[in-house]
Amino acid sequence: MKLVGNWSYPTTIRFGAGRIVEIADACRAAGISRPLLVTDRGLAEMEITTRTLSLLDAAGMGRAIFSEVDPNPNDRNLEEALQVWRDGGYDGVVAFGGGSGLDLGKVLAFMSGQTRPVWDFEDVDDWWTRADADAIAPIVAVPTTAGTGSEVGRAGVITNSQTHEKKIIFHPKMLPSVVICDPELTVGMPGHITAGTGMDAFAHCLEAFCSPHYHPMSQGIALEGMRLVKDFLPRAFEDGSDIEARAQMMAAAAMGATAFQKGLGAIHALSHPVGAMYHTHHGTTNAMFMPAVLRFNRPAIEGIIAQAAAYLGIEGGFDGFCTFVEDLNDSLGIPKTLTELGVADPDLDALTRAALADPSVGGNPVEMTPENTRALFESCL
Repeated sequence: MKLVGNWSYPTTIRFGAGRIVEIADACRAAGISRPLLVTDRGLAEMEITTRTLSLLDAAGMGRAIFSEVDPNPNDRNLEEALQVWRDGGYDGVVAFGGGSGLDLGKVLAFMSGQTRPVWDFEDVDDWWTRADADAIAPIVAVPTTAGTGSEVGRAGVITNSQTHEKKIIFHPKMLPSVVICDPELTVGMPGHITAGTGMDAFAHCLEAFCSPHYHPMSQGIALEGMRLVKDFLPRAFEDGSDIEARAQMMAAAAMGATAFQKGLGAIHALSHPVGAMYHTHHGTTNAMFMPAVLRFNRPAIEGIIAQAAAYLGIEGGFDGFCTFVEDLNDSLGIPKTLTELGVADPDLDALTRAALADPSVGGNPVEMTPENTRALFESCL
């Protein structure tokens, strides 16, 4: 099978190895003539980034870059990016990288023409309607990891540097106009990033599949996304140059972010505050919490997980699925506890409060309370 395609669901996606050469054309299609490429510090000097800037420069679009982006992007990063945007006279954003670069780039494009504080647009009720939709700059997204799927999302996660809370900023027009999914850009990812981002994609699919909300299209996408991760993440981890595995994982990441329109749950509710307070890698943190959350949710999901196990070719129903997850984590070197993750003596009261305030709580199939949420954290010490 040739892994190349042109897709328009959920947005325009140019998928296939080598398609980064179309970056200037993608910008033109989005109505961008003077882009600001937004990425993280680690990617700024890498060949995939400098080559992309050269492609833009050769097309007469300049080679402007903003890379002061933390692993968990925050409001300080955003303010600095907005100043660069205002000084440079740009008309669109190329959001480039993993979740941090993609999210900050999208929120920058969203905030570029707004007059209210970013926190006024948190994903609460209909707060997104407060925004001036005509003032949102166009976005082209280029993922360089296969995990968050932020390239096909309508939101960005920004940490409040004062409260250390992760906030989801949402608007339908934050969905990039054009996405280039080029698996060749992911070939140089280190093994631990391949593992963490890949398990992030699996967490998105798993939690969407288990969410009690009604969205049958997302349900189907989530199930097939889990299969792609099961079949191809071990291959991508073992051999980073396996372009088929890299491509299939890039597809799974986009599928996970599309699927979680149906909802997320306790994995993300627990992971978000840990990442905000202790600066852990988001996907790795999700993977560490996954076995405990599966057991916690068992009364509500045992039957549906047994159905997923059958589709995925996993024997043993719910228990077999849990064993599969634990074995996959072990094979990828995922820490088993918060302590192994580097979180020593966490503030469980603060984590519990933050988890219960996280928007993902509403998609968990078992109601989360102060008591059972704290117990979940304790079970992972």
